[in-house]
Amino acid sequence: MSETVTEPDEQPADEAVARSFFRLAMGFWSGETAVQAWFLSGLVLFCVFCQISVQFGLNAWNRWFFDAIEQRNAAGIIDLALLVPVIAFAFALTYSSLLIARMSLQARWRGWVTLHLAGWWVADQRYYRLTFVDPSQTAPEFRITDDVKNAVEPLVEFAVGLISAFITAVTFAAVLWRVAGSFRVSLGGFAFDIPAYMAIAALAYAILTSTAAYLVGRPLIKLAATRNEAEAQLRAEMTRLRENAESIALIRGDVDELSSVRRSYTRVAEALKAVIRRHARIALVINTNGAIFPIIPLLLIVPKYLAGDISLGAVVQVVAAFSAVQGALIWFVDNFIRLAEWYASATRVVELVTALEKLDLGAVLDGEGMIDLGESDGDVIRIENLSVADSGGRIVINDASTTIGPGDKVLIVGESGAGKSVLIRALAGLWPWGTGLIRVPRGVTIAFVPQKPYLPLGTLRDAVIYPNASDPLSDEAISGAMRRCGLAYLIPQLDEPDVRWDERLSGGERQRLAFCRLLLRKPQIIIMDEATSALDEDSQNSLLGLLQQELSGSTVISVGHRPGIAAFHDRTIELRKRRAGAEMMPSVRSNSLWRLIAPIIR
Repeated sequence: MSETVTEPDEQPADEAVARSFFRLAMGFWSGETAVQAWFLSGLVLFCVFCQISVQFGLNAWNRWFFDAIEQRNAAGIIDLALLVPVIAFAFALTYSSLLIARMSLQARWRGWVTLHLAGWWVADQRYYRLTFVDPSQTAPEFRITDDVKNAVEPLVEFAVGLISAFITAVTFAAVLWRVAGSFRVSLGGFAFDIPAYMAIAALAYAILTSTAAYLVGRPLIKLAATRNEAEAQLRAEMTRLRENAESIALIRGDVDELSSVRRSYTRVAEALKAVIRRHARIALVINTNGAIFPIIPLLLIVPKYLAGDISLGAVVQVVAAFSAVQGALIWFVDNFIRLAEWYASATRVVELVTALEKLDLGAVLDGEGMIDLGESDGDVIRIENLSVADSGGRIVINDASTTIGPGDKVLIVGESGAGKSVLIRALAGLWPWGTGLIRVPRGVTIAFVPQKPYLPLGTLRDAVIYPNASDPLSDEAISGAMRRCGLAYLIPQLDEPDVRWDERLSGGERQRLAFCRLLLRKPQIIIMDEATSALDEDSQNSLLGLLQQELSGSTVISVGHRPGIAAFHDRTIELRKRRAGAEMMPSVRSNSLWRLIAPIIR
């Protein structure tokens, strides 16, 4: 069943959205980019003045030329014709200069907003936490790229248009006042003059058409926002399909996925239909105005010409000036659709900014607090009275306390849903929601190894040394770590370009690569979540033994279910599910396999 998009009766707070967006975007005019921003702004303004000056000169040239024709002044016509190349060059120069200045300002401003938002979103794992604080923030990457582009670039054009419209209206209204003069009206034996009647007529007509366009087109603002949201959701769905292509293909989920894509596009199509209907009404107003307003100044000025009060050149000048004033005053009518599109994109950017601000202010899930995560002066990890909530606000772990000493190898176990992964994420600083405190030693390096390690774009070498690409690691060190982790066959491909290693490597190869990173980085604290789940038992034992041998001084905290994994840990902490949240049972010492075989290996 298709979904119908209705045209809204009420709109969002337009001024609030605009204020919020400008509060973000105007940062370009302060700080390190201030000089560049003000220089480009001044250059754009200077080009606008030059452009209008050329238009004013052309308006005067038209009057002189038609006056010369009316007077049959051949010499005057020739002299004025010789000015045409000069006027053409001036037009080309001013318009080209304005175009370059405007596009340069757009590019720099958009770049600043995009990088500012992207940096804000990526830093401190906000890209991860945001999905829990505000699930409605679909496709934030689309908001940072496309919506920022559609919200920033038109603003420069709007500013140029408004400034040009104001200066043009004032300049050519003065021409109308001076050239057309007043108009005498006789009614019932009384006669009176209407001063500057052409300027007044242009203003009245512009008010009428602008009001009509606003009333007809205002609902387009919300409709455009709805369409953008639907398109962003469709793009997110297609991205999700691509990222999970193998899993979907293996279970033959093509039909269901296609149905889901069709449903998403149906929402886009319905939103587009509503936008098209509203566009048609606005186009009716705009096109009607386009057909009428060139005729109005002729009808108003012809009586004065027939009465011999003005010359033919003056008629041409007045008509051109009226058109210029009218075009300036109905700027809003001509740009209403683009204003609606701008507002829709600005709204989505503001929504993302609001969500990020909410996150930074300590946003909580369903009333839960924030875990006090900090550093300790000692060399142990301390967990005190820790309660952790899930994404729905339900307490998963309740009042847990323990200490983990330097070099300890701790395995966290418990039945499914007991909160093992949530606890791991809290220790890694990814999950701040809950109460209690976590303290880690000051200045230590921490490595988090998830079940599916991330592989960046680039060469295999980039993937092995990620995320410390700037660290000077020799080929011997990298090759040695890969051999010890069972990836020797990939060493010849370390610098092979244009390979999607995230698609080529299997789950087991990814996990071996993650152990390579540990051997190269030698972190003091290692937090692992099902880090060997894709490996066979022999490979698991080999890598965990390697970890014990080469990083024996590192603290290891891991979650795992595989048989035999407990033997590579000094103790086990069990989470037992309870109605009020999982309880952390006292740790149990294990007979570490490593303790038995280490003397033999040494």
